[in-house]
Amino acid sequence: MDFAAYRRHDATSLAAEVAAGRVSAETLLALALARLAEVQPTLNPVCRLMEAEARAQLVRGLAAGPLAGVPLLIKDASQDYAGLPTACGSRALASLPPAREHAHVVRRLLDAGLVVFGKTNTPELALKGVTDPQAFGRSANPWDPARTPGGSSGGAAAAVASGVVPMAAGNDGGGSIRIPAACCGLVGLKPSRERISVGPAQGEVWFGASSEGVISRSVRDTALALDILAGPEPGDPVALPRPATPFVDQMRAPLRRLRIAWCADSPLGEPVDDEARLAVERTVALLRELGHDVEPARPDIDGRALAHSYLHIYFGQVPATVARAVAQGAREDGFEPLTRLVATLGRATSAEALARELQRWNDYARALGALHARYDLYLTPTLASPPVLHGTGDPPALQLAALGALRATGLLGLLKRAGLLDGVVMQMATDSLRHVPFTQLANLTGTPAISLPLHWTGDGLPLGVQFVAAPGEDGLLLQLAAEVEAARPWFDRLPPRFS
Repeated sequence: MDFAAYRRHDATSLAAEVAAGRVSAETLLALALARLAEVQPTLNPVCRLMEAEARAQLVRGLAAGPLAGVPLLIKDASQDYAGLPTACGSRALASLPPAREHAHVVRRLLDAGLVVFGKTNTPELALKGVTDPQAFGRSANPWDPARTPGGSSGGAAAAVASGVVPMAAGNDGGGSIRIPAACCGLVGLKPSRERISVGPAQGEVWFGASSEGVISRSVRDTALALDILAGPEPGDPVALPRPATPFVDQMRAPLRRLRIAWCADSPLGEPVDDEARLAVERTVALLRELGHDVEPARPDIDGRALAHSYLHIYFGQVPATVARAVAQGAREDGFEPLTRLVATLGRATSAEALARELQRWNDYARALGALHARYDLYLTPTLASPPVLHGTGDPPALQLAALGALRATGLLGLLKRAGLLDGVVMQMATDSLRHVPFTQLANLTGTPAISLPLHWTGDGLPLGVQFVAAPGEDGLLLQLAAEVEAARPWFDRLPPRFS
């Protein structure tokens, strides 16, 4: 097999080629490594190469799983690989001792026979919708290297879109699978909360807002990956059982006529690019052609309040992460300035304020549940604009400099505790989500959501659309995705420079 043939396969069909003896796992690994060497200087998708680990895996012998022999990249956040550090885009975390055991996700991927040969790039602590860590450098979008591949699973999306691998592992705490998928013309599913175990190092990530998953080029790969990864592990705080019917089979089942609500307005009240609106409008037309009932509707949710609640995940988690790292021997000044700023704001946030914002998740879930009582799915843009140019991931430079100066004097925490920064904090929430305001709802409510590559702009940039389902309805999302994929195929639509 040469690279042109490799590029024509998804993970499912590559595994079939290996099983039939038409290609070896060694050949597939060599093709993936060669492609990575070709694209790494421009796209920087991988922050840690694991060629030695992959070759050792081949020597030991692959597990006889459903994707045996297929090369895979895991994300350098939450997806611990025993014997290696999990840096999460951070110079400080990279200095800590290596993981003692595989994350359950990584173990299940290895048990499926996948050959893990690297970790993909992510912003520090996976905090952004762009991938630009100071520790490892920014990743670029194969469709236009001057633009972001999204984040936080941006390295994963860049690797898949450029042909290094047909599928890569990621995770999604606020859109971190769906945003890169939308930026790079790929399929990105955030499964239902607790569908996939995030242990054993953690019980829940980001108070349960984050889910593990994959970014892929085909719906069937995403369904098969969910079959591989789904199911509880001993000690999980919540046990969501495997479905009686595998997701691959659910995906193939005939789809009933659905009731689908749609909205293209930003929940923040901010502008939405005409291309994002067009993406939804064309999807609405397609859904009606397929026989579904589609009408405008939206959940009764204050989007700015939700953004404020979402920012409090950071205020709760970032100080704890920094403190834990420092206790293990890392230096706090090893974290990026923005991370240290968020940590300071978080330390100045009261337990009462954090609890209040967490309690509001129930309000958002009830409102979305009321919508799902009337509609099977909810359709929005995945992004409010096409993939943005590099340099848009941080707050405005002047604001960041002013807050950094206040932090250095010790006044920042005092002002935050006194409530004198409430407007600044709200503006930070709005600024950070302006281009990606649609994805956080599914994280705070625990519902499954998928981004599908159904639109390309006039400039040839991908711009995905998002479907949100009721809790536990991952299979319904996959059914609809498969139907749409058959009607408007995207698999052969590749970045011209990296085809």
